[in-house]
This record gives sequence, structure tokens and C-alpha cells, in this order.
Amino acid sequence: MTSRRIRIDVPALTRVEGEGSLRLEVRDGQLHELGLSIFEPPRYFEKFLEGREAEEVVDIVARICGICPVAYQMSALNALESLSNDSPGHWVQQMRRVFYCGEWLQSHALHIHLLALPDFLGFDNAIAMAERHPNEVKRGLQLQGLGNSLIRLFGGRSVHPVGARLGGFHHAPAAEDVRALVASLQQAQSDAAELTRFCAHLPLPEDPQAFISVALHHPDCYAIESGTLRTSTGLELTVDQFEQYFHETHKPDSTALWSDFNGEPYLTGPLARLNLNYSQLPPFLQQRLNEIGLSLPCSNMFMSLIARALEIELVISEAIRLLQDYAHPASPFTPQTLQAGTGCGMSEAPRGLLWHRYELDDKGLIQAARIVPPTSQNQARIEADLHRSLTAFGLDNDEDVLRLRAEQVIRNYDPCISCATHFLTLEKQEIE
Repeated sequence: MTSRRIRIDVPALTRVEGEGSLRLEVRDGQLHELGLSIFEPPRYFEKFLEGREAEEVVDIVARICGICPVAYQMSALNALESLSNDSPGHWVQQMRRVFYCGEWLQSHALHIHLLALPDFLGFDNAIAMAERHPNEVKRGLQLQGLGNSLIRLFGGRSVHPVGARLGGFHHAPAAEDVRALVASLQQAQSDAAELTRFCAHLPLPEDPQAFISVALHHPDCYAIESGTLRTSTGLELTVDQFEQYFHETHKPDSTALWSDFNGEPYLTGPLARLNLNYSQLPPFLQQRLNEIGLSLPCSNMFMSLIARALEIELVISEAIRLLQDYAHPASPFTPQTLQAGTGCGMSEAPRGLLWHRYELDDKGLIQAARIVPPTSQNQARIEADLHRSLTAFGLDNDEDVLRLRAEQVIRNYDPCISCATHFLTLEKQEIE
């Protein structure tokens, strides 16, 4: 019998500034080895924070990710402000949600139009796709640009924004700027609705599987910037209980940390959020679910594309709702007096749950920090998905077909990983 060994390498992962590879070894039609390795160089952000004043943390963590800087800022603020008795106030809480809506909008639009759609429309990349589908690419760029404008409104700039601070924002947007952006958001609603319909009609693979969903839950709204932790196994956890149930470990063949939930892989991100919080979608999105025929909870990871489209509609609607009666505040922040201790915070980055912990001394200096990003939380789930999906798909397919399927599976989880997976190279060795 002939056995074959297939090796798939991701030469560059954009956000983690490292390398990854997918190793497959197939013998006699059976998958004997599968390993997802991330060659992530140490970035030391937690160590950079030690000895810093708490006020510096917000700007430093924004540099961790160019796609999700708001997520890192909001999780950090939630953690640090848990050490204060001073509430930031209603205006700040609402505008932080708007700020975060901008990040979801730009990240989801980027992922859907430039990273995922080429898979399902039969192109190697978005540039090639634009020749045949110019309207889709134009729509994606417009939605992404609108998200960037929303981030810039509060952050001063769309990449690594500098507007957030302890207790609120450094400045409040002018009312005329808000009105202009609300008008643009209203005009984009029809594009967002058409995007959901478009994604629902794509030839997405049918690949149901069992997995644990983990996401934030808020009693009053679809959780984005705050909430408690909920799992599809029925647990409800506070932010400071995270480390009791979720653990990170090193794998011998990967420099990235891998997370587990009581020893099991789990999913965080758009589909997990939708599975756990779909009842909190506004009525027009409940109608959209019926229109496109999506039943929730959903066990097909390829439906993550549609989940992102639905969340684009959600955040545009939320931003309009929160900004349409905008009033300039007397002050855009409430001064915070932080107490020494350990503060934990979490929020929902576009790609999933982002958890922070900071230990603060009585001088207001960071003594220790821990950050658990969604990328590391999803890695074990990605590997489990690859094993199951490739086996069900058919290991007797040729290498290019298997490679594309593996790329599609990986892209379901993380738009930062997706940036590189179009450049997977395949090495095949036949073993007699």
C-alpha cells in the first residue's frame, strides 16, 4: 500500500508576526498525524507593561493588533476600572459600545470580502476576484472604510487609536461630525442587508460537528464590550472565574499558547456569539434569520461567514441607535482612582473573547499582566476541526483540493490568520 504525507505551511501570519504550518500524514486512506503549529516570535507585551503606570496600559495594548486595537483597549479598561469605585458614566458606556461597533464593522467587512469570499467564488485572491465581482469588492471596502471612520470618530485615528483613556475618552466628537456619520451609517444599511443575503446564497459546505461555544452574555443587549461568560455547556461565569475553567499550555511544536476549557477545545467568535445570544438580536435580524433560513444554534463552522454578515448589520444598527440622539457631554471622562489589587476584564473582539488581568500596586504601577487573545483560544478548536473536516471531506482528494479545504477551515476562525492562508504552500511526499 502507498501512504502519503502532506505538509501545508503558512509562511506568514500577519497579526502574530510569525509562521504556521499544518502537517498531514495520510496512510492507507487514514489520517495518522495532524498538527497545527504557530511559529510566533515572543512579543513580550505583558512584560512591557510591568512597571508602567495604569494610565499607560490603554495606549500600549492598542499596539498589539492593528485589526483589533479597540478590543485590547476595552478589555484593559474593563480590567483596570474594576479596581475603581468611580463609574465612567452612562455616556461613556454608550460611546464605548459605538467605538467597538466600528471595530466589528471594519474587521468583519475585511474578512468577508477580501479574505473569505475568494474561496467560495473560485479565486486565489481578492484582486483577481475584483475583475469579475467589482461590486462585491467595492461594497466591502466601503463598509470597512465606514468602520474605520467610526473608530476614528472617538479614537483620533483608525489604526492604533489614541482617544480612549481611563474613565472615558480624551475628547468628545463634535455633534456635526456625528450627524454626518449617522447619515453614512443609515445609507449603508441596505448594503449590509444585501451582504447577508449574498453570503446566505454562497455554496458553503455542509459540515456539521459538535463543539463547545463560549462567549460573553449581557442581560440587556447582544454582548460586545461587556458581560459575563456563558458556555453552551450551561456555565455562567464572572470575569474573575475565567482562570478556574480556561487554561493555556505550550505545545512542543508551537510557540503560541493553546487554550482549553476543562481540557476540551472550544469555540469563541462570531458563530459562538450567535449560538449563545441569538435571542437578543433585534427584531429585524430575527426576521433576517427566517428569511435566509438559518437555524440557531448552528453546528456548521462554515456558517461563521453568515454570522459575521449578521453582526455587521447589528453593529450598524447599534451605532445608529446610540448616536442618533447624540449630545455633547460636559466631560468625556470621569477621573478614576484605582485601588491596589488584581483587576480582570474581558470583551468580545471581532474574532472572539479577549481576557485581561492586571495586578496593580499601591503606587498605581502594573506588577503583572496576563492577556488571553481569541487566536490562542481557538487554536485547539481549529486543529480538531481540521481533523474532523478533512476526514469527512475525503483524504483521497488531490493535494490542491485538500489544501483549499484546509485553508477554508482555518479562515472560518480568525481574520488575522486568514491574511496569510491564501499563501499556503504544499509539500507532498509519497511513502512506500
